[in-house]
Amino acid sequence: MATRKRTTRKPAAAVRVHEVRAELTNVELVKAKSALKLEVFVRREKLGELEVGRGSIYWRGANRHLRKRIDWTRFAEMMDGLAYGGR
Repeated sequence: MATRKRTTRKPAAAVRVHEVRAELTNVELVKAKSALKLEVFVRREKLGELEVGRGSIYWRGANRHLRKRIDWTRFAEMMDGLAYGGR
């Protein structure tokens, strides 16, 4: 008895949910007032802005007027806690 060959379906293309737009004020981040600014969107709705500078990171939520300053040491602690469970 002949067996039928199974056809394999390719998985559907993944739909991108997040989009990030970047703006660089100075190619070298060595001068004051130079930063990398990232605007983060989810499904075309603005999630917030992340500004990366030499001394710290600033986060501003989508509908917020004030931004939150996080220094690099605190940021590393936060990421370690998220990635490794607060070891």
